[in-house]
Amino acid sequence: MIAVERLAKSYDGRPALREVDFTVEESELTVIIGPSGCGKSTLLRCLNGLESFDHGRVRIGGFVVDMDDPHSARDLARLLRHLRVEVGMVFQSFNLFPHLTVLENVMLAPRVVRGMERSEAERQARELLGKVGLGDRLDFHPGRLSGGQQQRAAIARALAMSPRVMLYDEPTSALDPGLVGEVLAIMRQLDDEGMTQIVVTHEMKFAREVADKVLVLHDGELIESGTPETIFTSPADPRTREFLRRYL
Repeated sequence: MIAVERLAKSYDGRPALREVDFTVEESELTVIIGPSGCGKSTLLRCLNGLESFDHGRVRIGGFVVDMDDPHSARDLARLLRHLRVEVGMVFQSFNLFPHLTVLENVMLAPRVVRGMERSEAERQARELLGKVGLGDRLDFHPGRLSGGQQQRAAIARALAMSPRVMLYDEPTSALDPGLVGEVLAIMRQLDDEGMTQIVVTHEMKFAREVADKVLVLHDGELIESGTPETIFTSPADPRTREFLRRYL
């Protein structure tokens, strides 16, 4: 489903990603771990078109952005717009529109971007909000919801665009510890349903129990990848061992 080749990104001449290569199979749940500032969020933003990258190639499904191809680079803005339609993104902060109800938040993008009729957008939004356990909160504004409920609404909003891939950037970092589980449960449910997902997280228990694959970033470099069993019990790179020693 996803192939990333030689992906590189710099800010003001300082490398943020260094020739990153990896693949994600359809229906896999891949977790990205590593110390703060190692490039995890930048990588996700490159995958969903919020950031351009300096060189390399990203393929999601049959859609390709190849910065080493002059034609691709020339049409970058159009390509990135198409990429954002294919990929759902859930952020640390919920980014819900405070003046809209939860139902209206979930309906908005399908109507504006996909041109969906209001009745169909509302039917879909009600279904998705029921799926994430918010069927009784349709007319609430975000300010009346707990952090966990707001993040579940943000997941429903991303799903409303029928993405092929879901990306999560530290989706539980802004939540009280007691609310983390309800968000992780939705991600487990989507995994059971076959959604391809990439999750940046410091929730090591979740990574160990649920991930199909774990990627380890350090200073913009992908230093190793493997099954949770391999990464958490016998990591090959000493930098991975040091990182896990601090978190476990």
